[in-house]
Amino acid sequence: MNIVVAQSGGPTCAINASLLGVFRHATKYDEIETIYGSVNGIEGLISNNLVNLSEIICTDDDVELIRQTPSTVLGSCRYKLPDPTKDIKVYEDIVSTMRAHDIHAFFYIGGNDSMDTVMKLDRYFKLNGIDIVAIGIPKTIDNDLPETDHTPGFGSAAKYVATTTQEIIRDSSVYSVPSVTIIEIMGRDTGWLTASSAVLRANGETAPHLIYLPEKPFSTKKFLDDVREVQKTHRAVIVAVSEGIELDMAELGEEFQSGKTDNFGHKYLAGIGKALEKLVTKEIGCKVRSIELNVMQRCSSHLSSKRDISEAERIGGSAVKAALKGISGEMMVFYRVANHPYNVRIDHVSVSLVANHVKYFPTEWITESGNNVTDEAVEYCLPLIQGEQNIRYKNGIPQHYVLQQELPHK
Repeated sequence: MNIVVAQSGGPTCAINASLLGVFRHATKYDEIETIYGSVNGIEGLISNNLVNLSEIICTDDDVELIRQTPSTVLGSCRYKLPDPTKDIKVYEDIVSTMRAHDIHAFFYIGGNDSMDTVMKLDRYFKLNGIDIVAIGIPKTIDNDLPETDHTPGFGSAAKYVATTTQEIIRDSSVYSVPSVTIIEIMGRDTGWLTASSAVLRANGETAPHLIYLPEKPFSTKKFLDDVREVQKTHRAVIVAVSEGIELDMAELGEEFQSGKTDNFGHKYLAGIGKALEKLVTKEIGCKVRSIELNVMQRCSSHLSSKRDISEAERIGGSAVKAALKGISGEMMVFYRVANHPYNVRIDHVSVSLVANHVKYFPTEWITESGNNVTDEAVEYCLPLIQGEQNIRYKNGIPQHYVLQQELPHK
């Protein structure tokens, strides 16, 4: 039999490690002949654009470089499969590609939307008696997939957020004038990544002094009161805020709106951090700056967590074991056995429990005041950021693996 693996959704530091996990584990089995990679996620299967991974991962050097390379070696996509009862052609195209290459197992590395793809394909295969299994391999820096203790990619992103926040603390603390620094961190629906900044407490830091997550209502009035309260004891106030918190436009006023509108005509903000920066400037008047970490927090492999990378590779390999047992329509998951010492086991759950669902940051790990997180959050995150990769450099710059094939552009 032959198999195919694809990568989807937003890039991370660990998604290529999961690809390696599938590839390296699959090469150990005599019953697996060719291991294909689908270019640009599910789109590669729709358009019959596959590569033989044995032809691009040829040496141990290739393996090491791919392991330390962020983003997706095979390219990615954000393609949502239609309802098969309404549009069957795309499914027929996918099966046609798989049949042409004698593929009997499909592995999809991604987040919520990718698990939706796995679920729909698995249902289509079963309803039509097609002997192909579909397995989901989790990936997202947002850490918002249900049923799994954590997701590959989160640990490295959390390590970057904590390290960068610590450097911002050092930068902000050198001046004698009062200041407020607002760090905007990814997290559209959940606050896992923003909460991870609290791991700095393990090294004796008191900042971030304030942490705001989407899981709790946000009030600009209370935010200003919180900042003023922290200013009584700290000259340089550090605030970590999730990009997904909702601001009350009635509290902010028209001047803080970007002027742009969405498809429904609703006005939206240019950025949470920038809006709060303007608010502090107007209402408090001290020195203030906002910093948006943006895409750097998901692809900074030079600060990746060794544990995150190794676990990503392990869970990819476990997916191959599951597929060879005939398991389909499942996503691989981590179950945390213990924190001291840290230990996890890998299992799998029905992908229907994950697709289109969200795992929110526990509200019991948010302080009663709603402006910080508890020590439980630190204990949860700290094991996931442990260890440093032995990064290879060339001319003083980390080396990356780049697929020689030119990926198609739309």
